[in-house]
Amino acid sequence: MAVFTEVSNSEAQDLLHRLQLGELIELRGIQGGIENTNYFLTSSQGEYVLTLFERLTAEQLPFYLHLMKHLAHGGIPVPDPQADANGDILLTVCGKPAAVVNKLAGRSQLAPQGTHCAAVGAMLARMHLAGRDYDRRQPNLRGLPWWNETVPVVLPHIDAAQGALLRSELAYQNHVAASSAYAALPRGPVHADLFRDNVMFEGEELTGFFDFYFAGVDTWLFDLAVCLNDWCIDLAQGTHDAGRARCMLDAYQTVRPLTAPERELLPAMLRAGALRFWISRLWDFHLPREASMLTPHDPTHFERVLRERVAHPVLLP
Repeated sequence: MAVFTEVSNSEAQDLLHRLQLGELIELRGIQGGIENTNYFLTSSQGEYVLTLFERLTAEQLPFYLHLMKHLAHGGIPVPDPQADANGDILLTVCGKPAAVVNKLAGRSQLAPQGTHCAAVGAMLARMHLAGRDYDRRQPNLRGLPWWNETVPVVLPHIDAAQGALLRSELAYQNHVAASSAYAALPRGPVHADLFRDNVMFEGEELTGFFDFYFAGVDTWLFDLAVCLNDWCIDLAQGTHDAGRARCMLDAYQTVRPLTAPERELLPAMLRAGALRFWISRLWDFHLPREASMLTPHDPTHFERVLRERVAHPVLLP
């Protein structure tokens, strides 16, 4: 992520000693993203990722960190937070809440084919099922209440046509959320941000999901829709790639078949996923924070995706 908080080598070494992870070899800031401060932390015992949380509070963080531990222990390839001698996985670095997790093998697949989409779909379904018995509860903090709060903040920064689309889609999503079909959707812990750059592959083998700091309890269908809106989209045009989407959906349903309400509301949730990231990108673009390395994402991409989802609904056979 962007580096908002500078960590010195001596502070990193003190942290490694606290976690009994050896001696510091390299500390390197990670560029990209807009939420937290991330560093690659290489020690004499291995490779790790240090995250300092810039927006999330110490009260919110146990949900994310313990979810990762729960999933890791359930056989899902996710980063496992490292504990100190007291068993604490929520740490403090430079006065900020922080965590250290093991670095996953592989690299992000930024030009996915059908096999990659199928692997993500199957692992996403496994992750949803593995989280069913997770006993902590926290809502998706970037869900509908946040959309309702944030849209009035970004409206002054966009043109009339964009504003009309934003208001109409928000009204539609509030209507969907009040429906009986929506109330029947299966729910549990979701990643909520499983883009191409948050998944690792070695060749065609999926080696891990990471960056769980937008996770929360929400509908599993919303989580799937977020994936479809990134993995199965032509990035240049924002258009739907039916072949890749079929690979992801078929693989997901091999593990967990969609229910009738999920099949009915897939078009609405694809629109919801596009709206969520259009709003957040507008917010980050027009109301940025200072950082050492910060590149806001282009908000017009998800505007295009939303317009496509409205004009061309994806219907399951």
